[in-house]
Amino acid sequence: MKVTIGGPLKLAFRPWVEGLENVPAEGAAILASNHLSFSDSFFLPAVLDRKVTFIAKAEYFTTPGVKGRMTAAFFKGVGQLPVDRSGARGAGEAAIKSGIDVLERGELFGIYPEGTRSPDGRLYRGKPGGLARVALASGAPVIPVAMIDTEKIQPPGKVMPKLMRPGIRIGKPLDFSRYQGMEHDRFVLRAVTDEVMYEIMNLSGQEYVDMYATAMKRQLTEAAKAEKEAEKAAKAALVRAEKERAEKEKQEQEKQAQEAQEKEA
Repeated sequence: MKVTIGGPLKLAFRPWVEGLENVPAEGAAILASNHLSFSDSFFLPAVLDRKVTFIAKAEYFTTPGVKGRMTAAFFKGVGQLPVDRSGARGAGEAAIKSGIDVLERGELFGIYPEGTRSPDGRLYRGKPGGLARVALASGAPVIPVAMIDTEKIQPPGKVMPKLMRPGIRIGKPLDFSRYQGMEHDRFVLRAVTDEVMYEIMNLSGQEYVDMYATAMKRQLTEAAKAEKEAEKAAKAALVRAEKERAEKEKQEQEKQAQEAQEKEA
């Protein structure tokens, strides 16, 4: 990844980085980042000397067809781990096992606490299932990371990226050893996650929204669907009104023609 993608990425986009010294030269650590763009998982590893393993949704590895096989090969090639989010407990359990395996090897594990990309560039509430439990079960430090402006480079649905400089701010490692052995306490998990999200907010400067990004996406989808249905209903009403007007005009013309015939007779 660093040879085939990292070099060209840095050359073309020239990402600026702050806090690079906060990433340890060796040993296990968790990189917890905000998530603005598909490209986040590539810009961050590109500026680091060490390998970073992120989790990725299983659909990237199982999509059929030529494009699907190419996508799967690409994600495997850059070291991404597939996570099945369809189970009863979703990505949390899969992230925990995957993350601990990576950290036990003394490597860097990357995770997005929001669970999905931000739909509007704001920072959303972190999900406590994955990040906090991995941190407490492994004892690895959590390094908050803020991606800056990556959503402007390649917004969702855009194929061609825009050439501009993204930024990466890396905060100081957070130590949660005081909570060791408490990874099943939901209040502790929430406290750990909120502390990390607070640091990410300070680093990124994003507006914080105290709800899950997935819930916001559902709201936006439902709102778009309702708007589409309203537009459809309005068009149908317009068609009915136009049809009624045309029918009324036709009846009026027929009435006038009949009156004219009667007058002539």
